[in-house]
Parts: sequence; structure tokens; C-alpha cells
Amino acid sequence: MFSTKKLKWRSAILIAGLAAIFVIAGCSDSDDNGVTPPVQHSITLNVNGLEPLGTGFLYEGWIIVGGNPVSTGTFNVAASGGLIDENGDAIANSEFAISSDPSEIAAVVISIEPNPDSNPAPSGTKILGGDLVMGTLDEYNVPLSVGHAAAFGNDFASVMGNYILATPTNGADTDENSGIWFLKIDGSPMVGLELPMLPGGWLYEGWVVINGVPVTTGKFSTVDEMDSADPYSSVEPGPPFPGEDFLQNTPAGLMFPTDIAGGTAVISIEPNPDDGSSPFALKPLVSAIPMGAMDHTNYSMTAQTPQVSGSAVVQ
Repeated sequence: MFSTKKLKWRSAILIAGLAAIFVIAGCSDSDDNGVTPPVQHSITLNVNGLEPLGTGFLYEGWIIVGGNPVSTGTFNVAASGGLIDENGDAIANSEFAISSDPSEIAAVVISIEPNPDSNPAPSGTKILGGDLVMGTLDEYNVPLSVGHAAAFGNDFASVMGNYILATPTNGADTDENSGIWFLKIDGSPMVGLELPMLPGGWLYEGWVVINGVPVTTGKFSTVDEMDSADPYSSVEPGPPFPGEDFLQNTPAGLMFPTDIAGGTAVISIEPNPDDGSSPFALKPLVSAIPMGAMDHTNYSMTAQTPQVSGSAVVQ
């Protein structure tokens, strides 16, 4: 039979042992439920040339994991170029938390999404993309460009453009410098733009900047057909190419008819849908319309590699 002293001594040893077990358990990486929390990683975005989006749209980052897109979060761009959330607050260090291990990520993509957005998948309006490149230690670098296959798949370096000044929709040979048509005259009117087909979610749009005011000539997807709108043209049919006569429905601050010589002709790439009233950041063709420009004369446009790019660091 054990004495009372022996029982107390053995009880003390048992209690001490249990306490040690609890201390060891408390030092583990598990949470209160015994589940080890996932290791947190992050993606830091550095973007150049992205413009602030208006009400109803946000940019969204995506990582491609196992062939599937996983959102890294939405953001907008401040006038200063920094990243902000939908409330206009700065995003600290332009950094977003992700749960995927960097070694599992194949690419990073940035899209434009409606806000609010009921669709968890990315839209077709993807503007930048890039593949992961192993950096130092556990850091992966991702150069982002419009030429990536997940974005446009084209850097627009080989585009070409021509235009003439004319006003075919008023029928008479008057006010000929108050219209622009993106075509080329070589005996007869010909296609004047050499542009690649755009992926879904994007459209081309023509513009003329008149006295500092950008005025649309209409959106289009093909260069050998009329564009989608003719708000300023008169009643006669125009040629089967993108373009516009500036004859009626004059925007505020301007007077139609006018002489657009000395203005600027632009072909931009616009999100579709689009809430902007001026050219988007992607402008593959631009031309300063010569002072004293003559109607029905071929003028060429200058190719511009879109000044939208970026990079990401995944770690």
C-alpha cells in the first residue's frame, strides 16, 4: 500500500508532465483548433501609364495557378500614378496578399472589370500580362506588357495609318477641311489603316483633337468598314471606312463646320464597355495634322508603342 506522501509525489510528476505537453503544443505553428495556418505570400505591382478608371470600373490583378485565374484584388490608379482602392485610399506599398506559393504561379495578368462585378472570372478586357521569372532567393520577377499572350499578344510596333481631310456627307464640295477619313487615295479610296485584330473586350476608336478638345470619330473593329457612329456627319453616305465629318451637333466649346488643320488625329484602343470621353492610354497611331493641310491629300500617321507597362514581384 502506497503512503500518502508517495501518492502526492506521483501526482505532482503527472501534473508537471501534462503541463510540459501543453507548453510544447502551445509552441507549435498550429492555431487554437490545431490547424496550421497557410504561409502568406504577396505580390507587389509596379505599373506605368495606366490611367484612372471612371466610376463603374476597376483594375484587377490575377495570378494563373494550374491554368486557372485567381484574383489578387482590385485597384484603381490615382492621378499621381499610385495604386488606390475603390474608396480612393492608397494601397500600402502597392502590395496584395496571396495564398498561392510562388512556385505554383505561371503568370500575372491585369484586367479591367466592372464595379460592382458579379462574375468571379476575369473579363475579356486584359491589358497587361507576364510570365514569372525566378529572381533571387524566394523572389519572382514578372515583367508586364501589352504584348503578352494573355493581354493583346501584340506590341503594335508594325501598325501603319493614313487619312485624308474631306466632308463627303454634306454632298457639296464645301467645308472639306472639317472632316477626317482613315483611308488612302490611290486612284480610288483604299484601306488606310494597318492594325491587328483586337481580342474581345477592346475596340479601336478614332479621334481628332480640335482646339484642345478630343472629339470622337467612332469606334470600330475592322478597318475596311464604317465605324459604329456618325453623330457629327450630315445626311449623305460616307465611304466604307472609319471617319467622321464635323458638321452638326457641335460639342460644347467648339464651332462646326471647322478647319481641323493644326489639330491632332489619334487612333486609340478602348475598353469595351467604355465610360471614357477621351482617348484611353493605348494610342498606337498619332498624327499632327499639318497647318495648311489640303483636302483629299494622303497624310500618314506615326506608330507609337503603347506607353503602358509594368512589373510585379511575387514572394
